[in-house]
Amino acid sequence: MGHINPDPFTTRPEIEGVFGVVTSTHWIATAVGMGILEKGGNAFDAGVATAFTLQVVEPHLNGPGGDVPIIVHDVKRGRTEVICGQGPAPAGATIAHYKSEGLEMVPGTGLLAACIPGTFESWMLLLRDYGTMRLRDVLEPAIAYARDGYPFLERAAATVKTVEQLFRKYWTTSAALYLPNNEVPKPGSIFTNSKLAETYTRILKEAESAGGDREEQIEAARKAWSKGFVAEAIDQFCRTQEVMDVSGSPHRGVLSADDMARWQPTIEAPLTYDYGRYTVCKTDVWSQGPVMLQQLALLKGFQLDGLDPTGPEFIHTQIECAKLAYADREKFYGDPKFTEIPIATLLSDAYNDERRKLISDKASLEFIPGSVKGFGGEVKLRRQEGSREAVGAMGAGEPTVGRMGEVNGDTVHFDIIDQAGNMISATPSGGWLQSSPVIPELGFCLGSRAQMFWLEENHPASLAPGKRPRTTLSPTMALRDGEPYLSWGSPGGDQQDQWITQFFLRHVHAKMNLQEAIDAPAWHSEHFPISFWPRTSRPGVMVVENRVPKATIENLRERGHLVEVGPDWSEGRLTAASKVGRRRRAAANPRGMQGYAAGR
Repeated sequence: MGHINPDPFTTRPEIEGVFGVVTSTHWIATAVGMGILEKGGNAFDAGVATAFTLQVVEPHLNGPGGDVPIIVHDVKRGRTEVICGQGPAPAGATIAHYKSEGLEMVPGTGLLAACIPGTFESWMLLLRDYGTMRLRDVLEPAIAYARDGYPFLERAAATVKTVEQLFRKYWTTSAALYLPNNEVPKPGSIFTNSKLAETYTRILKEAESAGGDREEQIEAARKAWSKGFVAEAIDQFCRTQEVMDVSGSPHRGVLSADDMARWQPTIEAPLTYDYGRYTVCKTDVWSQGPVMLQQLALLKGFQLDGLDPTGPEFIHTQIECAKLAYADREKFYGDPKFTEIPIATLLSDAYNDERRKLISDKASLEFIPGSVKGFGGEVKLRRQEGSREAVGAMGAGEPTVGRMGEVNGDTVHFDIIDQAGNMISATPSGGWLQSSPVIPELGFCLGSRAQMFWLEENHPASLAPGKRPRTTLSPTMALRDGEPYLSWGSPGGDQQDQWITQFFLRHVHAKMNLQEAIDAPAWHSEHFPISFWPRTSRPGVMVVENRVPKATIENLRERGHLVEVGPDWSEGRLTAASKVGRRRRAAANPRGMQGYAAGR
């Protein structure tokens, strides 16, 4: 009897249904989001509940002190919008101050790396203006998991082990939380964060004590965070604690309660690029998101239909386009509120027709940003010879993909589509447990996104008070034939917009479904400076999964690529969700992690 299923093998099924789908980097968060949909909440309510739960169950990847870009499509508004939850540099974060501390770079850890936390205010804005539920409905699941416990992930335990001595010697408030019974938690052990549960319970109590309707309670919660006890605890910790960081010296922070009280997230139009039937939506150039659009503007000039997505021509073409796009990221990108960014030129046909001429059948080993008269800054290259190892003893930078592709942790991501067609794609990050010491009154630590600033003047990404760092966080949404169709993204620092682009190309040109496009062998380039301390690059180096065919690897080496081969399932943590008519689909990463999709 013949096999009745003609579909190709995938590691897990592509979820299908007509009610709604939730896909995230952790099964508990996915279950919480799906539960909100089933209780009558919309995609935005589910997104808020999912996000708060991810803070609890993946503390090595994100936390309340971090930041988040969010892309939403609201059916009622009839448009796609971006919520910028990237907090800016504090008022005291000047180049002069950091130089006076003897620093040439913003440290990758500690209090001087902290921007204004952007997550809580952003989730409150989303809940108030797009959601339907009360604060209690979306916050209670996270409180329960923090209070009652959840299985501690193997990777979370490994992260704690990496920074154990740092915690014991210097960050003793973190040791008090993450070394229960004076030892590293065992994978699978039930872990609690009672202080974080108390923090969110107090916010909820203050919100409900204010009385009034749903929106008034949300406003009271915002006040408790940005103008109340949370801001006060953060202010006191930054003023009174000298914290050891990757510079090898302790420093006090500059983040204040006044900084938090003055900042609110903003709603912006997305940057878009038309690629065949698709209109791809990204955040503005305060993030690296447009680097995907620049890749597409270059790739548009190549014939990718019919190419083997694991073949040398496909991989070589994408990598060479990525090198040029990321070089432009380093030269031009920054907060457009402070510096005019020539993004229209960078996405124009004329500019990309010229840039495309730099691509040959051989690998480029040069770092070649484009030229737009009157724009951009000097890029100082710091080359890393040999392997790029995380400075684990200090928990340096973002714990993202290592030299051989191994995932040491990175960030979280989720995509949700409800029955009505509302869509959300979000990449919360920062404030992970290894970024800075736990503030004992709150149960969480601050983020380290300010490390993406330069301490040199006259660059679009130079440090300045009130300026947003050029974050790597990069959710994505796309319309097809003018209709909202797809949301997707991946953790992974600088690799995010490489894997996001590869997924899209496999889906569009190789006609893979969402799960196939996630499962397919992947790769990344390390040709350009990483966004995290110590900001080094490895010219010509590309890392591929071992599942890439050996003949392809050999051909890439013959072209001049410095190919390093990582483990079979080591590149990316993508999730994706789509809608066509009433049908909803979702898929999630299988790569040794806990990514999960659900729907009905």
